[in-house]
Amino acid sequence: MAIKAVLFDFSGTLFRIESAHDWLRAVLRERGMSLPDSEVAGFARRLELAGALPGGPLPRQLPDRLAGPWAVRDTSTELHRAAYTGLAREVALPDEGLYDALYDRHMTPAAWRPYPDAAEVLRGLREHGVRVGVVSNIGWDLRPVFRAHGLDALVDAYTLSYEHGVQKPDVRLFRTALDALGRDPREALMVGDDRRADGGATALGCAVLFVDHLPVDERPEGLRPVLALVDRTR
Repeated sequence: MAIKAVLFDFSGTLFRIESAHDWLRAVLRERGMSLPDSEVAGFARRLELAGALPGGPLPRQLPDRLAGPWAVRDTSTELHRAAYTGLAREVALPDEGLYDALYDRHMTPAAWRPYPDAAEVLRGLREHGVRVGVVSNIGWDLRPVFRAHGLDALVDAYTLSYEHGVQKPDVRLFRTALDALGRDPREALMVGDDRRADGGATALGCAVLFVDHLPVDERPEGLRPVLALVDRTR
């Protein structure tokens, strides 16, 4: 059956968050704070290990007090902020205001870069008449990121977990996304980096393609197989 719709995950699939070092450095600069490079590197490494950077590595060890919010963090803006600022507070930063400032920074378009082939693949799907949706486990509105990077016009619909109160792999989120595109699951391909969360689409009958969650410069062509699959089913 021909692929008539492609659903994409956001973080680690179409876009990648900046490094923990750049994240912290940007916030320090915005707040007019100066620290020695060695201290910045040390704080950044500890924040990364704590899993405090949304879109970055998962926590090495999840504190018991955050287990509840973490499990459902993508179902509301409040839980998402609580989970990630809570993880950041596992690191003793030099200013209390940094915790919320870091969280706010990760929601800005400047904190994200599209993968090198993202625009090419999205345009190719548009040329083939394939409908495109973004399905993300997230606690904030990512649409401004797509607009700032010139990709919004290539997306037909966004289905964001916090807006629906459910998160992948719950099939309800995938069903909502496909309903927005007016496509049958058997005509759809889900593309993501998380085998558990994104793999939930198979329960509806969608095909799934996984990509590696790598830094932008290390994955220049990870999305191009999407176009090959679409061509193969035409």
